[in-house]
Amino acid sequence: MSSAPNPQPAGPAAAPAAWVETQIRVRYAETDQMGVVYYANFFVWFEIGRVEHLRARGFSYRDLEAEDGRFIPVVEARCRYKSPARYDDVLTLRTRLARQRGSILDYAYEVVRAADGQLLATGETRHVVVDKNFQPAELPSDLA
Repeated sequence: MSSAPNPQPAGPAAAPAAWVETQIRVRYAETDQMGVVYYANFFVWFEIGRVEHLRARGFSYRDLEAEDGRFIPVVEARCRYKSPARYDDVLTLRTRLARQRGSILDYAYEVVRAADGQLLATGETRHVVVDKNFQPAELPSDLA
């Protein structure tokens, strides 16, 4: 896994649209033969961002599954690559809940190289909150 995330709310922590920033250092194993980050790693980083976004709001995804019986599978994912990330770059991953409609959650992401502020990628994921039987479900009221 990349270096330990360091969530830093970029605005009021309780505001659903607030960006949460997580620092990631690119590991050698995350690059291809050209020294560029392999494209699929961005989706792994998006997951890190979602978990840290929940944590910054005071919730644990593990507890959401274990105690509330709620799961948030990805049903759609997209990433637009603007510029390459390379081995040992320090990246800032920005994550926010862009929209919530019933059991549907849409997250937005930006990946920026910390050294120069260069936007490297943007992305979105869509999730459906489900119960243990994979039926659509509402989020617990303290998280909604």
